[in-house]
Amino acid sequence: MDFIKRTWAEIDMDALAHNIKSIQSKLAKGEKVMGVVKADAYGHGDGFVARALQEADFDWFGVSNIEEGMSLRKEGIKKPILILGYTPVDTVQILKDNQITQALIGMEYAEALQSAAKKAGVVVDIHIKLDTGMTRVGFQTDEDHFDNSLKELLAVSKMPNLHITGIFTHHAVADAYQADNPKFTEMQFTRFNKMVQALKASNVDIGIPHCANSATTIAYPEKHLGMCRSGIITYGMLPSGECEGMIDIKPLMTLKSTIALVKKVRAGAQLSYGRTYTAETDRLIATVPIGYADGYNRSLSNRARMLVNGHFAPVVGRVCMDQLMLDVTGIPDVKMGDEVVVFGRQGDQVLPIEELADLLGTINYELTCVITKRVPRVYLQGGKIIGIVDHVLHQY
Repeated sequence: MDFIKRTWAEIDMDALAHNIKSIQSKLAKGEKVMGVVKADAYGHGDGFVARALQEADFDWFGVSNIEEGMSLRKEGIKKPILILGYTPVDTVQILKDNQITQALIGMEYAEALQSAAKKAGVVVDIHIKLDTGMTRVGFQTDEDHFDNSLKELLAVSKMPNLHITGIFTHHAVADAYQADNPKFTEMQFTRFNKMVQALKASNVDIGIPHCANSATTIAYPEKHLGMCRSGIITYGMLPSGECEGMIDIKPLMTLKSTIALVKKVRAGAQLSYGRTYTAETDRLIATVPIGYADGYNRSLSNRARMLVNGHFAPVVGRVCMDQLMLDVTGIPDVKMGDEVVVFGRQGDQVLPIEELADLLGTINYELTCVITKRVPRVYLQGGKIIGIVDHVLHQY
Protein backbone atom coordinates (compact mmCIF):
# COMPACT_ATOMS: atom_id res chain seq x y z
CA MET A 1 0.00 0.00 0.00
CA ASP A 2 1.59 3.25 -1.12
CA PHE A 3 0.80 6.96 -1.11
CA ILE A 4 2.14 10.23 -2.50
CA LYS A 5 4.87 11.45 -0.16
CA ARG A 6 4.59 15.21 -0.16
CA THR A 7 3.24 15.98 3.30
CA TRP A 8 1.37 13.41 5.39
CA ALA A 9 0.36 12.49 8.94
CA GLU A 10 1.21 9.05 10.27
CA ILE A 11 -1.20 7.64 12.85
CA ASP A 12 0.25 4.94 15.10
CA MET A 13 -2.51 2.43 15.85
CA ASP A 14 -0.23 0.56 18.27
CA ALA A 15 0.00 3.75 20.32
CA LEU A 16 -3.80 3.96 20.27
CA ALA A 17 -4.05 0.39 21.58
CA HIS A 18 -1.62 1.30 24.36
CA ASN A 19 -3.65 4.40 25.28
CA ILE A 20 -6.89 2.44 25.32
CA LYS A 21 -5.47 0.06 27.92
CA SER A 22 -4.18 2.96 30.02
CA ILE A 23 -7.58 4.68 29.91
CA GLN A 24 -9.45 1.50 30.81
CA SER A 25 -7.08 0.97 33.76
CA LYS A 26 -8.40 4.24 35.21
CA LEU A 27 -11.99 3.00 35.30
CA ALA A 28 -13.62 1.27 38.23
CA LYS A 29 -15.75 -1.80 37.65
CA GLY A 30 -19.04 -0.87 35.98
CA GLU A 31 -17.93 2.58 34.80
CA LYS A 32 -18.64 3.24 31.15
CA VAL A 33 -16.36 5.14 28.78
CA MET A 34 -17.18 7.45 25.90
CA GLY A 35 -14.67 7.92 23.11
CA VAL A 36 -14.76 11.57 22.04
CA VAL A 37 -14.03 11.60 18.31
CA LYS A 38 -15.25 15.07 17.37
CA ALA A 39 -13.30 17.17 14.84
CA ASP A 40 -12.47 14.04 12.82
CA ALA A 41 -11.04 12.41 15.94
CA TYR A 42 -9.05 15.55 16.78
CA GLY A 43 -7.57 15.47 13.29
CA HIS A 44 -6.57 11.79 13.41
CA GLY A 45 -9.43 10.44 11.29
CA ASP A 46 -12.71 9.32 12.87
CA GLY A 47 -13.15 6.02 11.00
CA PHE A 48 -9.98 4.15 11.98
CA VAL A 49 -9.94 5.58 15.51
CA ALA A 50 -13.62 4.98 16.27
CA ARG A 51 -13.56 1.42 14.95
CA ALA A 52 -10.58 0.65 17.18
CA LEU A 53 -12.41 2.10 20.19
CA GLN A 54 -15.55 0.12 19.36
CA GLU A 55 -13.52 -3.09 19.11
CA ALA A 56 -12.04 -2.25 22.52
CA ASP A 57 -15.56 -2.10 24.00
CA PHE A 58 -15.90 1.65 24.43
CA ASP A 59 -19.55 2.19 25.32
CA TRP A 60 -20.40 5.55 23.73
CA PHE A 61 -19.05 8.02 21.20
CA GLY A 62 -19.05 11.81 21.51
CA VAL A 63 -19.20 14.18 18.53
CA SER A 64 -19.65 17.90 18.01
CA ASN A 65 -22.39 17.89 15.40
CA ILE A 66 -24.86 15.78 13.47
CA GLU A 67 -22.63 15.44 10.41
CA GLU A 68 -19.94 13.83 12.55
CA GLY A 69 -22.52 11.45 14.00
CA MET A 70 -23.70 10.46 10.54
CA SER A 71 -20.08 9.95 9.49
CA LEU A 72 -19.56 7.49 12.36
CA ARG A 73 -22.59 5.48 11.28
CA LYS A 74 -21.20 5.30 7.74
CA GLU A 75 -17.89 4.16 9.22
CA GLY A 76 -19.61 1.20 10.85
CA ILE A 77 -20.05 2.47 14.40
CA LYS A 78 -23.02 0.77 16.08
CA LYS A 79 -22.58 2.03 19.65
CA PRO A 80 -24.59 5.02 21.01
CA ILE A 81 -23.51 8.47 19.81
CA LEU A 82 -24.00 11.75 21.69
CA ILE A 83 -23.88 15.14 19.99
CA LEU A 84 -22.27 17.35 22.62
CA GLY A 85 -23.47 20.68 21.21
CA TYR A 86 -26.18 22.34 19.13
CA THR A 87 -28.08 20.61 16.33
CA PRO A 88 -30.73 22.38 14.20
CA VAL A 89 -34.09 21.06 15.33
CA ASP A 90 -35.28 20.40 11.78
CA THR A 91 -32.93 17.41 11.71
CA VAL A 92 -34.96 15.37 14.21
CA GLN A 93 -35.75 12.71 11.61
CA ILE A 94 -32.04 12.29 10.89
CA LEU A 95 -31.36 11.98 14.61
CA LYS A 96 -33.99 9.27 14.88
CA ASP A 97 -32.98 7.40 11.72
CA ASN A 98 -29.33 7.32 12.79
CA GLN A 99 -30.09 6.63 16.46
CA ILE A 100 -28.10 9.65 17.57
CA THR A 101 -28.62 11.20 21.01
CA GLN A 102 -28.82 14.99 21.28
CA ALA A 103 -27.55 17.23 24.09
CA LEU A 104 -30.35 19.37 25.49
CA ILE A 105 -28.60 22.72 25.93
CA GLY A 106 -31.39 24.97 27.26
CA MET A 107 -35.13 25.47 27.67
CA GLU A 108 -35.73 27.42 24.46
CA TYR A 109 -33.94 24.65 22.60
CA ALA A 110 -35.94 21.98 24.46
CA GLU A 111 -39.24 23.53 23.43
CA ALA A 112 -38.13 23.85 19.81
CA LEU A 113 -36.83 20.27 19.72
CA GLN A 114 -40.05 18.94 21.26
CA SER A 115 -42.14 20.84 18.73
CA ALA A 116 -40.06 19.58 15.78
CA ALA A 117 -40.08 16.00 17.07
CA LYS A 118 -43.84 16.05 17.60
CA LYS A 119 -44.39 17.41 14.08
CA ALA A 120 -42.15 14.68 12.63
CA GLY A 121 -43.79 11.99 14.73
CA VAL A 122 -40.52 10.84 16.36
CA VAL A 123 -39.07 10.55 19.85
CA VAL A 124 -35.55 11.94 20.26
CA ASP A 125 -33.14 10.59 22.86
CA ILE A 126 -31.49 13.39 24.85
CA HIS A 127 -28.81 13.98 27.46
CA ILE A 128 -29.52 17.02 29.63
CA LYS A 129 -26.58 19.45 29.66
CA LEU A 130 -26.02 21.33 32.91
CA ASP A 131 -24.00 24.54 33.06
CA THR A 132 -22.17 24.21 36.37
CA GLY A 133 -19.61 26.94 35.73
CA MET A 134 -18.32 26.62 32.20
CA THR A 135 -20.91 29.25 31.21
CA ARG A 136 -21.18 28.01 27.65
CA VAL A 137 -24.31 25.92 27.14
CA GLY A 138 -26.66 24.09 29.46
CA PHE A 139 -29.27 24.68 32.16
CA GLN A 140 -27.74 27.01 34.76
CA THR A 141 -27.18 25.52 38.20
CA ASP A 142 -25.81 28.44 40.20
CA GLU A 143 -27.79 29.60 43.23
CA ASP A 144 -29.61 32.35 41.32
CA HIS A 145 -30.85 30.02 38.58
CA PHE A 146 -31.11 26.59 40.21
CA ASP A 147 -34.81 26.65 41.13
CA ASN A 148 -35.90 27.90 37.72
CA SER A 149 -33.71 25.35 35.93
CA LEU A 150 -35.16 22.57 38.07
CA LYS A 151 -38.65 23.75 37.17
CA GLU A 152 -37.73 23.77 33.48
CA LEU A 153 -36.19 20.31 33.63
CA LEU A 154 -39.27 18.89 35.33
CA ALA A 155 -41.26 20.28 32.41
CA VAL A 156 -38.77 18.69 29.98
CA SER A 157 -39.23 15.33 31.69
CA LYS A 158 -42.92 15.49 30.75
CA MET A 159 -42.32 16.31 27.07
CA PRO A 160 -43.61 13.24 25.21
CA ASN A 161 -41.22 13.44 22.27
CA LEU A 162 -38.01 13.85 24.27
CA HIS A 163 -36.57 10.80 26.01
CA ILE A 164 -33.96 11.48 28.71
CA THR A 165 -31.14 8.90 28.71
CA GLY A 166 -28.40 10.89 30.42
CA ILE A 167 -27.31 14.09 32.14
CA PHE A 168 -23.88 15.70 31.99
CA THR A 169 -21.67 18.72 32.56
CA HIS A 170 -18.15 19.79 31.57
CA HIS A 171 -15.35 20.77 33.94
CA ALA A 172 -13.53 23.96 33.03
CA VAL A 173 -10.28 23.56 35.01
CA ALA A 174 -9.99 19.89 35.95
CA ASP A 175 -6.50 19.97 34.39
CA ALA A 176 -5.30 22.79 36.66
CA TYR A 177 -4.28 22.28 40.29
CA GLN A 178 -2.88 25.64 41.35
CA ALA A 179 -4.61 28.46 43.28
CA ASP A 180 -8.37 27.89 43.61
CA ASN A 181 -8.80 25.68 40.52
CA PRO A 182 -9.44 22.45 42.48
CA LYS A 183 -12.08 24.29 44.53
CA PHE A 184 -13.74 25.43 41.30
CA THR A 185 -13.85 21.85 40.03
CA GLU A 186 -15.33 20.73 43.33
CA MET A 187 -17.92 23.50 43.10
CA GLN A 188 -18.93 22.33 39.63
CA PHE A 189 -19.23 18.76 40.86
CA THR A 190 -21.38 19.84 43.81
CA ARG A 191 -23.72 21.83 41.58
CA PHE A 192 -24.06 18.89 39.23
CA ASN A 193 -24.88 16.44 42.00
CA LYS A 194 -27.36 18.84 43.57
CA MET A 195 -29.39 18.97 40.35
CA VAL A 196 -29.10 15.23 39.80
CA GLN A 197 -30.41 14.54 43.30
CA ALA A 198 -33.22 17.08 42.93
CA LEU A 199 -34.39 15.42 39.72
CA LYS A 200 -34.18 11.97 41.26
CA ALA A 201 -36.20 13.21 44.25
CA SER A 202 -38.86 14.26 41.76
CA ASN A 203 -38.85 10.74 40.27
CA VAL A 204 -37.18 11.80 37.02
CA ASP A 205 -35.18 9.01 35.38
CA ILE A 206 -31.99 10.84 34.44
CA GLY A 207 -30.21 7.90 32.79
CA ILE A 208 -26.39 7.99 32.80
CA PRO A 209 -24.77 10.86 34.78
CA HIS A 210 -21.35 11.90 33.46
CA CYS A 211 -19.01 14.81 34.07
CA ALA A 212 -15.50 13.32 33.69
CA ASN A 213 -13.59 14.69 30.71
CA SER A 214 -10.00 13.53 30.09
CA ALA A 215 -8.58 15.58 32.94
CA THR A 216 -11.24 14.47 35.42
CA THR A 217 -10.79 10.87 34.30
CA ILE A 218 -7.11 10.83 35.26
CA ALA A 219 -7.12 13.24 38.22
CA TYR A 220 -10.45 12.79 40.02
CA PRO A 221 -11.51 9.11 40.13
CA GLU A 222 -14.19 9.92 42.71
CA LYS A 223 -15.92 12.09 40.07
CA HIS A 224 -16.24 9.44 37.36
CA LEU A 225 -19.91 8.70 38.16
CA GLY A 226 -21.57 6.59 35.46
CA MET A 227 -19.26 7.32 32.54
CA CYS A 228 -15.96 8.96 31.65
CA ARG A 229 -15.43 10.89 28.42
CA SER A 230 -12.04 10.09 26.95
CA GLY A 231 -10.99 12.94 24.69
CA ILE A 232 -7.44 14.18 24.24
CA ILE A 233 -5.80 11.38 26.25
CA THR A 234 -7.08 8.94 23.62
CA TYR A 235 -4.68 10.56 21.17
CA GLY A 236 -1.67 10.50 23.47
CA MET A 237 -1.67 14.13 24.55
CA LEU A 238 -2.17 15.50 28.05
CA PRO A 239 -4.89 18.08 28.79
CA SER A 240 -2.19 20.31 30.30
CA GLY A 241 1.37 20.15 31.53
CA GLU A 242 0.06 19.92 35.09
CA CYS A 243 -1.21 16.41 34.27
CA GLU A 244 2.30 15.08 33.67
CA GLY A 245 2.78 11.61 35.14
CA MET A 246 -0.92 10.94 35.78
CA ILE A 247 -1.35 8.48 32.90
CA ASP A 248 0.93 6.50 30.59
CA ILE A 249 0.03 7.49 27.02
CA LYS A 250 1.79 7.72 23.66
CA PRO A 251 1.17 10.28 20.89
CA LEU A 252 -0.56 8.84 17.84
CA MET A 253 0.40 11.41 15.24
CA THR A 254 3.69 12.20 13.55
CA LEU A 255 3.49 14.93 10.90
CA LYS A 256 5.96 14.49 8.06
CA SER A 257 7.05 16.18 4.87
CA THR A 258 9.98 15.96 2.43
CA ILE A 259 12.92 17.96 1.14
CA ALA A 260 11.95 19.41 -2.24
CA LEU A 261 15.07 21.42 -3.04
CA VAL A 262 18.45 22.15 -1.48
CA LYS A 263 20.36 25.31 -2.42
CA LYS A 264 23.30 27.39 -1.25
CA VAL A 265 22.68 31.05 -0.54
CA ARG A 266 25.23 33.77 0.02
CA ALA A 267 25.57 35.93 3.10
CA GLY A 268 23.08 38.78 2.84
CA ALA A 269 20.46 36.73 0.96
CA GLN A 270 16.90 37.47 2.08
CA LEU A 271 14.30 34.73 2.18
CA SER A 272 10.58 34.46 1.49
CA TYR A 273 7.79 37.04 1.71
CA GLY A 274 8.57 40.25 3.52
CA ARG A 275 12.33 39.56 3.58
CA THR A 276 12.04 38.75 7.29
CA TYR A 277 15.18 36.59 7.32
CA THR A 278 18.65 37.65 6.18
CA ALA A 279 21.47 35.12 6.03
CA GLU A 280 24.36 36.37 8.16
CA THR A 281 26.77 33.91 6.51
CA ASP A 282 26.65 31.54 3.55
CA ARG A 283 23.89 29.01 4.31
CA LEU A 284 22.42 25.78 2.97
CA ILE A 285 18.66 26.16 2.61
CA ALA A 286 16.11 23.40 2.04
CA THR A 287 12.60 24.02 0.72
CA VAL A 288 9.88 21.83 2.25
CA PRO A 289 6.39 21.39 0.70
CA ILE A 290 4.26 22.22 3.72
CA GLY A 291 2.57 25.52 4.54
CA TYR A 292 -0.34 27.15 6.25
CA ALA A 293 -2.78 25.56 3.77
CA ASP A 294 -1.72 22.23 5.29
CA GLY A 295 -2.29 23.56 8.79
CA TYR A 296 1.25 24.68 9.62
CA ASN A 297 0.72 28.05 11.26
CA ARG A 298 2.30 31.10 9.59
CA SER A 299 3.13 32.48 13.04
CA LEU A 300 5.83 29.80 13.31
CA SER A 301 7.89 31.71 10.75
CA ASN A 302 11.49 32.20 11.97
CA ARG A 303 10.57 30.54 15.28
CA ALA A 304 10.05 26.81 14.93
CA ARG A 305 12.29 23.92 13.92
CA MET A 306 11.96 20.53 12.24
CA LEU A 307 13.92 17.28 12.16
CA VAL A 308 16.04 16.41 9.12
CA ASN A 309 18.22 13.29 9.16
CA GLY A 310 18.09 13.22 12.95
CA HIS A 311 19.14 16.86 13.33
CA PHE A 312 17.14 19.97 14.20
CA ALA A 313 16.79 22.57 11.45
CA PRO A 314 15.24 25.99 12.08
CA VAL A 315 12.41 27.40 9.98
CA VAL A 316 13.76 30.50 8.24
CA GLY A 317 11.74 33.16 6.47
CA ARG A 318 7.98 33.40 6.32
CA VAL A 319 5.89 30.24 6.09
CA CYS A 320 4.06 30.33 2.74
CA MET A 321 0.73 28.80 1.80
CA ASP A 322 2.31 25.64 0.42
CA GLN A 323 6.03 25.77 1.24
CA LEU A 324 8.58 26.88 3.80
CA MET A 325 12.35 26.87 4.17
CA LEU A 326 14.74 25.28 6.64
CA ASP A 327 18.33 26.13 7.39
CA VAL A 328 20.09 22.77 7.02
CA THR A 329 23.63 24.15 7.19
CA GLY A 330 25.88 21.58 8.87
CA ILE A 331 23.44 18.69 8.55
CA PRO A 332 25.20 15.95 6.56
CA ASP A 333 23.96 14.54 3.26
CA VAL A 334 20.72 16.53 2.95
CA LYS A 335 19.14 15.88 -0.43
CA MET A 336 15.86 16.04 -2.32
CA GLY A 337 13.41 13.42 -1.08
CA ASP A 338 14.75 13.22 2.48
CA GLU A 339 12.07 12.84 5.13
CA VAL A 340 11.30 15.80 7.39
CA VAL A 341 9.52 15.45 10.73
CA VAL A 342 7.38 18.48 11.52
CA PHE A 343 6.52 17.09 14.96
CA GLY A 344 7.05 13.64 16.39
CA ARG A 345 10.00 11.27 16.46
CA GLN A 346 12.85 10.78 13.99
CA GLY A 347 15.40 8.22 15.13
CA ASP A 348 16.50 9.07 18.65
CA GLN A 349 15.27 12.67 18.44
CA VAL A 350 11.81 13.87 19.41
CA LEU A 351 10.18 17.16 18.48
CA PRO A 352 7.07 17.28 20.70
CA ILE A 353 3.93 18.92 19.42
CA GLU A 354 3.84 20.83 22.72
CA GLU A 355 6.91 22.78 21.60
CA LEU A 356 4.97 24.20 18.67
CA ALA A 357 1.91 24.80 20.83
CA ASP A 358 4.00 26.77 23.33
CA LEU A 359 5.43 28.92 20.54
CA LEU A 360 1.90 29.72 19.39
CA GLY A 361 0.49 30.21 22.88
CA THR A 362 -2.09 27.47 22.39
CA ILE A 363 -2.79 23.83 23.27
CA ASN A 364 -1.33 20.72 21.65
CA TYR A 365 -4.57 19.38 20.22
CA GLU A 366 -5.46 22.58 18.40
CA LEU A 367 -2.51 21.77 16.16
CA THR A 368 -3.76 18.28 15.26
CA CYS A 369 -7.30 19.57 14.71
CA VAL A 370 -6.20 22.19 12.17
CA ILE A 371 -4.18 19.88 9.92
CA THR A 372 -6.16 20.21 6.74
CA LYS A 373 -7.90 17.64 4.58
CA ARG A 374 -5.25 17.86 1.88
CA VAL A 375 -2.81 16.09 4.23
CA PRO A 376 -3.33 12.30 3.91
CA ARG A 377 -3.65 10.28 7.11
CA VAL A 378 -1.57 7.10 6.92
CA TYR A 379 -2.37 4.39 9.49
CA LEU A 380 0.39 2.13 10.79
CA GLN A 381 0.25 -1.06 12.82
CA GLY A 382 3.31 -3.11 13.61
CA GLY A 383 5.29 -0.69 11.48
CA LYS A 384 3.23 -1.48 8.37
CA ILE A 385 0.64 0.63 6.57
CA ILE A 386 -2.86 -0.74 7.17
CA GLY A 387 -4.86 2.11 5.64
CA ILE A 388 -4.82 5.53 4.04
CA VAL A 389 -7.37 8.33 4.09
CA ASP A 390 -6.78 10.93 1.38
CA HIS A 391 -9.71 13.34 1.09
CA VAL A 392 -8.31 15.05 -2.02
CA LEU A 393 -8.04 11.82 -3.99
CA HIS A 394 -11.13 10.35 -2.29
CA GLN A 395 -9.01 7.39 -1.20
CA TYR A 396 -10.28 5.71 1.94
